[in-house]
Amino acid sequence: MKKVLVTGSAGFIGLNLVSALSRNSDLIVFQYDLSNPKEELYNALNEIDLIFHLAGVNRPQHETEFATGNVDLTQMICEFVQKIGRSPKIVLSSSTQADLDNPYGASKKAAEEVLKRYHDTTGADVAVYRLPGVFGKWSRPNYNTVIATFCNNIARDLPIQISDETNELHLVYIDDVVRAFQSELILEQTQNSFRFAEMKPVYSITLGKLDETIRSFRESRDTLMLPEMSDRFTACLYATYLSFLPKDGFSYQLPINEDDRGALAEFIKSPGMGQIFVSRTKPGITRGNHYHHTKVEKFLVLEGEGIIRFRKINSDEILNYPVNGREFKVVDIPPGFTHSIENVGVTEMIVLFWAGEIYDQSKPDTEFLSVLK
Repeated sequence: MKKVLVTGSAGFIGLNLVSALSRNSDLIVFQYDLSNPKEELYNALNEIDLIFHLAGVNRPQHETEFATGNVDLTQMICEFVQKIGRSPKIVLSSSTQADLDNPYGASKKAAEEVLKRYHDTTGADVAVYRLPGVFGKWSRPNYNTVIATFCNNIARDLPIQISDETNELHLVYIDDVVRAFQSELILEQTQNSFRFAEMKPVYSITLGKLDETIRSFRESRDTLMLPEMSDRFTACLYATYLSFLPKDGFSYQLPINEDDRGALAEFIKSPGMGQIFVSRTKPGITRGNHYHHTKVEKFLVLEGEGIIRFRKINSDEILNYPVNGREFKVVDIPPGFTHSIENVGVTEMIVLFWAGEIYDQSKPDTEFLSVLK
């Protein structure tokens, strides 16, 4: 059974990585964070086969803490394992700023150089990941990435500051980082291997577009417009945004249209998938009696009993489809057939509807015509 150590286990990347590694029954995972006693680190180093070295400092109170958190700890780990005659593989979470002329970047570059010397001395396998901004669940606003700050503040209607809307960010998603790190567990350990591992995919977006996109997530509760989930970057951003909802903000009320037939509410809309809505219909009530030229729909009765009736608009033949909430039977509504749904039960009938396009008042594609002549 392989034993691994995650330093910085309480941080953003560490929490996500430990969560994934802990599901692997073939691993024993040791955790260490900067607030833990050094003895816990030493005890773990006596046993482990691989180190995910994530611990570091990126927003210190004093500039000297860059060296302490990013370089000194790396040096201490390397010296200790060599002292006890061990040479575990080390995977380092570095930064794309390592080549930049700033204190943080310089400290990351120095940590890389410590590991290069460790490799040269021991022949241990070392993989360095120079990560751009990392975003995803459990990140910290005003600390990890601008995405965390934007998501947190926009979800709470708090102001954000943008100095230059055209400034372009380069980002990786936390789940992709975790998968890349996990792949190091199965890579064959190569003698004399010190490498800079490539992180993919990397997403790019301007600050202005980021602000616009995250605000659209906030507004979607009013517009009911689902983000473009076929675009993976948008889907990852949306997942991140939802992880920042305040504890009392998970739910929201849909607008309800009520009349003597019952009630109806739109649920979600998307240009690529149409819209979904739900209705409650009272016993004895019939909805519909219309047809569409192009629009298609699907009906699914969730509760109660009904009959869906069809008649091709140039025919007298009536088709009857009994439906009830126990079967979860979907009924397709083709164009050119006038159709209706009647509640034939003794309780309210609840129906889930899908339409292949978003309703447009100016182009409704809905012609009223009774099914029963």
